[in-house]
Amino acid sequence: MKIERELMRGAGPTAVLRLLSNKEMYGYELVDSLNKQTDGVLAMGQSTLYPMLYNLESKGLIEAEWRKADSGRDRKYYALTSKGKKRLETDTEAWRALTGAMASLGVLQTPLCALGVNGGGATA
Repeated sequence: MKIERELMRGAGPTAVLRLLSNKEMYGYELVDSLNKQTDGVLAMGQSTLYPMLYNLESKGLIEAEWRKADSGRDRKYYALTSKGKKRLETDTEAWRALTGAMASLGVLQTPLCALGVNGGGATA
């Protein structure tokens, strides 16, 4: 299922922050994880991801560092900052409130625990 642009604009940054809360990752690794862990629902291409990463970095929510990967190739790794951790907590609470409200309207048929809401989201 393809998510509309406006929904993705809200969900995408929170999803990226959540993934980075587990470990540092490089761009393609983020793209791949978003696709696999959400069964394609939050899949995004690099042309969507990189502007989002630059935006998160400019806000001080993530930081980037160039490193040599095991393959010997230079890769830019992204990590969550302390400000990013605080933002992720705030955003997670907002998403819990939103999904709870939608569930109360009968929009969600899936138990919230299956959506990863009670555990703070998907894990790596």
